Amino acid sequence: MLVTSKELFKISQEKGFAIPAPNFIDAQSMKDYVEVAEELNLPVILALAEVHLEYISLEEAAYFGKFYAEKAKVPIVLHLDHGMTPSVIKRAIDVGFTSVMIDASQDDFETNVKKTKEIIEYAHPRGVVVEAEIGHVGSGVNYENHEETDSQYTTVADAIQFVKETQVDSLAVSIGTAHGMYKGIPEINFERLDEIAKAVETPLVLHGGSSSGDDNLNHCSLQGISKINIFSDLVNAAQNGINNEAPKNYLELKEVVSNSMKNCLKHYYGVFCTNKIQVSAEI
Repeated sequence: MLVTSKELFKISQEKGFAIPAPNFIDAQSMKDYVEVAEELNLPVILALAEVHLEYISLEEAAYFGKFYAEKAKVPIVLHLDHGMTPSVIKRAIDVGFTSVMIDASQDDFETNVKKTKEIIEYAHPRGVVVEAEIGHVGSGVNYENHEETDSQYTTVADAIQFVKETQVDSLAVSIGTAHGMYKGIPEINFERLDEIAKAVETPLVLHGGSSSGDDNLNHCSLQGISKINIFSDLVNAAQNGINNEAPKNYLELKEVVSNSMKNCLKHYYGVFCTNKIQVSAEI
């Protein structure tokens, strides 16, 4: 079933777990993630980053997303991740995405608020939820061919003010993770996370989950994070599978890639404690 994240996040806040948001880049990866969710009887947030529109269009993503979601017995959220272009975000809403992110985290606070409110005013009347980011989750190595950027921690005062001014549905916070792969395991500021979680009722989101360390991510899921984004670990798992199994043809390669990414996603469901939800009873 195709849903927004609103009710899912309410349950995650009450029970202390996070929902995986794996980034897809084509119909196959989307299908793989849904199959894992179905097998585990757990929800999944299918995320398409604006930067990946070179691989699949919004229209294609919406078509396949709705097709797989309508067949699924578990809740499926179709989410536009890191939307930076207002016209793209609004188009995603128009074609059927149930959740969108406006990423104006590198703008000043007032501009971030203004851009977020613009998207909310368009999305909410159409039944779509909105995520925004305050602070800035930087980029590690090999993240979408971007240069490395430094993280800027989210302050408690900014989080409170931002939520007050925008009424955003979920808030991505910067507490020490970075997009892409790390040079070592990052140090997460759990004290800052705890302060923000206690200061705002809005569900919190963590970007840069890949290579952050299972213990760190498990702690985040238990301490107020409702959604954790995963991408680099999934594609690295696919590449490792290819290297280890050396498929002899394209069809074998596709099977290896699918199985490797599925196993990686299953692993993170356990790390995020997502099995605390009883889908049929609570959604």
